[in-house]
Amino acid sequence: MKKAVVIVTDSLGAGALPDAAAYGDAGADTFGHIWEACGGLKIPNLLKLGWGNIDGICGGRLAVKDPQGCFGKMAEISRGKDTTTGHWEIAGLRTDVPFKTYPQGFPAAFMEKFQAEIGRECLGNYPASGTEIIETLGPEHEATGKPIVYTSADSVFQIAANTDVIPLEELYAICRTARRLLTGDWACGRVIARPYIMKNGKRERTSDRRDYAVTPPADTTLDLVAAAGKTVYGVGKIGDIFNQKGLTESVHTVSNMDGVDKTIEALGMDFEGFLFTNLVDFDSKYGHRRDPEGYGRCIEEFDARIPEILDALGEEDILMICADHGNDPTAPGTDHTREYVPLLVYGRGCRSGVNLGIRRTFADIGATVSDFLGAESTGIGESFKEAILK
Repeated sequence: MKKAVVIVTDSLGAGALPDAAAYGDAGADTFGHIWEACGGLKIPNLLKLGWGNIDGICGGRLAVKDPQGCFGKMAEISRGKDTTTGHWEIAGLRTDVPFKTYPQGFPAAFMEKFQAEIGRECLGNYPASGTEIIETLGPEHEATGKPIVYTSADSVFQIAANTDVIPLEELYAICRTARRLLTGDWACGRVIARPYIMKNGKRERTSDRRDYAVTPPADTTLDLVAAAGKTVYGVGKIGDIFNQKGLTESVHTVSNMDGVDKTIEALGMDFEGFLFTNLVDFDSKYGHRRDPEGYGRCIEEFDARIPEILDALGEEDILMICADHGNDPTAPGTDHTREYVPLLVYGRGCRSGVNLGIRRTFADIGATVSDFLGAESTGIGESFKEAILK
């Protein structure tokens, strides 16, 4: 019962794409700059798999002689640098029209309609860091019950609330209303619930975040694998990103380590198909907060779990580790960066030491998953199955 396993280390980019300057991201290098800021990282397992052998990673200084896995990096052909666009491309869907952004906040007409439907006025409605805006507007929100609305350079409508003021289920309902309204002229890629609590006198965001994405406009690798009679099992926010389209099972996670636990649990289940995991802490806790040291520790924590993941793989399973965009914590601002993403591939039935080069599109992963599982391809991307299997 073979499984194709894809783990997305959310935002762990591998250097600026050739068009990065057009996105304001010239010189971005999420992993390289974290390595420099931390004075190196303890990541023996990633290095053994071939992470340091990827073209451009730290100038080749981290390369090992006989990497256990196959390695490469991937460019993005879609327009954008957000989570939805990146994951959709991994799954074989190209986005040519980027999701609409709102650098001046959302239109007054939308806000009037939204506030009328939820029966509450809102605070904010401007681009901001989520951790900063709850400190700035938290006291007024807690005194009035008005939810905090904000956005970023990405196509997101985020709603923050203290769960003692607006209970979690009510916050989710408010987000669902926003999702229903944010179409057409008010189109938006994702609505995100950002609950927080007061802990030891400080405002602290909880793990009950929920993303409400638009539905993919066409079938992805997920749909095609499911149509072939296989299981498509999402771990973390995969279900949110695809709005459950193409998924046969989905589990929520509260942290990276919980995501690893649930991935290992799914590897032990009796099914053949596609196991798709997102580990969001890299991005949400450290990239956006411009914390290279914290990001570095997060990479080390993931690295320490890799032996467990490899041990859990079945004889025919293949594991692919990648990212969906960059989020260089040393870059100005708090937003994603337009970068290549790394690619590591490992399996007991796979070759070792194969340099997969620079892939033209993230969709090569989706094409490989379909090829490996005997499903149709979306037609975007080129399978590297023959290059990796013994």
